Amino acid sequence: MSENDTLPGGEVALFEAPDGQIRLDVRLERETAWLTQAQMAELFGRERSVITKHIANVFREGELDEESNVQNLHIASSDKPVRFFSLDVIISVGYRVKSRRGTQFRIWATRTLRDHLIQGYTLNERRLREKGLTEMEQAMRLLARTLSAHALVNEQGRAVLDVITHYARSWRLLLEYDENRLPDAPIHPACPVAVLSVDNARRAAAGLKQSLLAKGEATALFGQERGGALDGILAAIEQSFGGDVLYPSVESRAAHLLYFVIKDHPFADGNKRIGSFLFLFYLDLNGLLTRPDGLPRFADNTLVATALLVAESDPAQKELLVRLIMSLLQDDGR
Repeated sequence: MSENDTLPGGEVALFEAPDGQIRLDVRLERETAWLTQAQMAELFGRERSVITKHIANVFREGELDEESNVQNLHIASSDKPVRFFSLDVIISVGYRVKSRRGTQFRIWATRTLRDHLIQGYTLNERRLREKGLTEMEQAMRLLARTLSAHALVNEQGRAVLDVITHYARSWRLLLEYDENRLPDAPIHPACPVAVLSVDNARRAAAGLKQSLLAKGEATALFGQERGGALDGILAAIEQSFGGDVLYPSVESRAAHLLYFVIKDHPFADGNKRIGSFLFLFYLDLNGLLTRPDGLPRFADNTLVATALLVAESDPAQKELLVRLIMSLLQDDGR
């Protein structure tokens, strides 16, 4: 068989000997590697008749089962099927001919198969999960549209349906979050048009405190600043380095603002609530509080869950959390 022939089915990996003198197209299928007799003869530097004899002995002596270790495949350049032999056969023949190159091939094949199986499993698992998520999302949208169109639910019921359909989207984001596949930047970033000043942030926090005190949901410690931490956070989201802004989009600055206020504790009490409030305040300043359809870009329940997620996260997960927040901000169909 010519080494340039295309192997049918499976996948092909290239083995090259360390000295560069041997290059073989190796078939990967059924969790093993496959070579022909001609390829083994080239690999081990032996006559084909020698390889044929050793293969026959491997099967005759019962060392390996012939049926599960041989494949007969049609090759374009051959008028009859060509026999391929599994890695177990290749290794057995390599031991019999005492080939150093056989050891090199075994090490290469073991590593290649391990990587191939891991990557294949991960890819197939993700495809299956994403296929299920896509179908679930479509079913939820159809259910919500049908029930709403026929007035089969009241206003409260519509709110529940809205939460369910958006929850489907959240599952996809959490899958991407789990696999660290969230994008590093928004697909359609919004350019900042307004800065959140320290004075405006303090007034906003003070207004929130008064509102919560009136409802008995805050104490005197709520919103009390700790040193100059708030000043530092607001300066950090606007900072530049070497003439380039560090966080160029509204989404990126808002996400970092929420993260920093919750994790750096600039207030004696109320960091999650104040951080969430300033996050929404900053989005509003930059025209990103609502989606093009007029609905809130960040629903209350989503914001509460995100704030808790940030609060409980490990500092090493900072960039992942920021990407999650930016992805949630992009959930607007643009």
